[in-house]
Amino acid sequence: MDKVYIFDTTLRDGEQVPGCQLNTEEKIEIAKALEALGVDIIEAGFPISSPGDYKSVIEISKAVSEPVICGLTRAKEKDIEVAADALRFAKRKRIHTGIGVSDLHVLTKLRSTHDKVLQQGVDAVKYAKKYVEDVEFYAEDAGRADLNYLVRVIEAVIDAGATVINIPDTTGYNLPWIFGEKIKSIMENVKNVHKAIISVHCHNDLGLATANTISGIANGARQAEVTLNGVGERAGNTSLEETVMILKCHKHLGVDTNVNTKLLKPTSELVSSMMRMPVQANKAIVGKNAFAHSSGIHQDGFLKNRDNYEVIKPEDVGVERSDIILTARSGRHALKYRLESIGFKIDDPEKLSRLYDKFLDMADRKKQIEDADLRILMKSEMVKK
Repeated sequence: MDKVYIFDTTLRDGEQVPGCQLNTEEKIEIAKALEALGVDIIEAGFPISSPGDYKSVIEISKAVSEPVICGLTRAKEKDIEVAADALRFAKRKRIHTGIGVSDLHVLTKLRSTHDKVLQQGVDAVKYAKKYVEDVEFYAEDAGRADLNYLVRVIEAVIDAGATVINIPDTTGYNLPWIFGEKIKSIMENVKNVHKAIISVHCHNDLGLATANTISGIANGARQAEVTLNGVGERAGNTSLEETVMILKCHKHLGVDTNVNTKLLKPTSELVSSMMRMPVQANKAIVGKNAFAHSSGIHQDGFLKNRDNYEVIKPEDVGVERSDIILTARSGRHALKYRLESIGFKIDDPEKLSRLYDKFLDMADRKKQIEDADLRILMKSEMVKK
């Protein structure tokens, strides 16, 4: 199977969430967890942006040895010089430089021309190559860029020495099939594309970041830029855990990652705790309800065969077990299962029906029935007897 490189930007793009900034010690702890998780590249920060980011890139470079350590820059010599200095202790280092390529960025943000922007990108890659061999170029807002111009830019920066080309859907605007077609067109029309890895970096403004990332991979991209829990600017980035598990489940895509999926849940919890950013309960893979079953129909099917309602096993992502949650929507099968799990074996169908009626009355008064409630229920049954 082909390998998809996992480029984690939790410590750079992810950390841009308002109120969720991390200090250097916290970043080092997360970086070590990402190393254990098996990510291939850690984007450690934007060194020129602040003294704290500069220091964090230096210290992460010292603390982590297996992944490539990456520093972000603009297409400016000073940015590149500072990034190169911050990466001096990294065993494997990458400078990530680039510039906006959509008409909006070229004309209204950069207030330049297409030819000048292309040349600025080429010059930035050449300058970065003086410091490191591994240079990634980001074509910012590529998702909304003219395809012919984008192809010109990519060919030019690969000729200049770029080893990875990042195609961002910066505003999360693209639809999955359109983004996939853009990646396919790049693979087919960039003459020197075989000399570089095509990467995808998608945002979640319309809730399509993971879908766009998978579409990009299905059409030839071999690096995915992601964050734990999908944290990031505005509505966030592509979720690492979702991307990895989709590729793991859908073997027909012919690609896989080096990620140790059994560490997904604990790493997610670490990031959530340190960034002080709770994970929504229904978040795929790592949310507290991701493996919780509360509907009677679902519970019955799950208890007969877990494959009826789960496409992945909880233990594969570091979750101890699936949960049968008792509510007023639960059935007899679920009640019997939960009672047996705390030591009450119910073999008499009439007794189970009697208990179930009492259970429904209790469940109508409470949102969720816990083990302590079940013990009260059984105590009332024994007192009656």
